[in-house]
Amino acid sequence: MKKRARRQPIEKNSSSFFRKYILVATGAVIQGFAMGVFLFPNYIPSGGAGGFTVLLNYWFGIPLSLALWIMNASMLLFALHFLGGKSTIGTLFGITITSVSVSLFEVSMDSPFSSVSLDLLFGSIFLGTGIAILLRQGVSNGGVGVIALIIAKYKRINPGKSLFWINGAIFVLTGYVIVWEIIIQALVCQWVSTTIVRWLYNVRVPRKKVIIDLIWGRD
Repeated sequence: MKKRARRQPIEKNSSSFFRKYILVATGAVIQGFAMGVFLFPNYIPSGGAGGFTVLLNYWFGIPLSLALWIMNASMLLFALHFLGGKSTIGTLFGITITSVSVSLFEVSMDSPFSSVSLDLLFGSIFLGTGIAILLRQGVSNGGVGVIALIIAKYKRINPGKSLFWINGAIFVLTGYVIVWEIIIQALVCQWVSTTIVRWLYNVRVPRKKVIIDLIWGRD
């Protein structure tokens, strides 16, 4: 009986660990899908890091997936200091999966739509879904998402609100450098995606609903 009692917490922790990182990988792939198929091909920034990613690609021709990883990885020092080692490892894992996903989707899939407006809408919906999954696991989606998660931790402000205002300032710079229409598109993207983040981040899921909990659950 003693052996069984000792084994149970270990099995539970192991299950929780794998469940967490499966969810992180899922959120990262969905986020990468939104960027690589719908947003980046139209030069629509997916967020603050996405804005700088588009600028690096525009100025220096750096591949979008690599530029995205560089921008996100540069924020890890903030995550390490304010959010702790576990969140930093999770964030690094998430941004790596996202960057790889962007690279794969860029070359393997094209948007099924010929309309920028539809790309913007569906890209924003998928982006918000992916970010919400990551934030619910206590993992930043990278870039200024790290700052939003820090604000949420210390000020108890919903990260969706912080993301909108921080990203908005970066979009103005991106629009000024490339084309002003990007600002409108980026703000619409942020409004749709952060609205989804706010809703999914706060939704409560009954533990009995195993399938739904596996997709949206939070530790």
